[in-house]
Amino acid sequence: MNIPKEVMNVREASQYLGISPDTLYKYVSSARIPAFKLGNRWRFKKTILDSWMERKSSLPVRARHR
Repeated sequence: MNIPKEVMNVREASQYLGISPDTLYKYVSSARIPAFKLGNRWRFKKTILDSWMERKSSLPVRARHR
């Protein structure tokens, strides 16, 4: 079993989230998903992504599309 690292790159985060890297880049560029830059590369903290997913999954359906 592949356990995600605490700080992930785009490829690792997209696999963790089950979306394509292109979709992840779109979410980052529109500030729909929490990320930070380390140098010129996007990085994602697993704990922050987990909290983000938890908040998103508990929103009413209409609020999820904002």
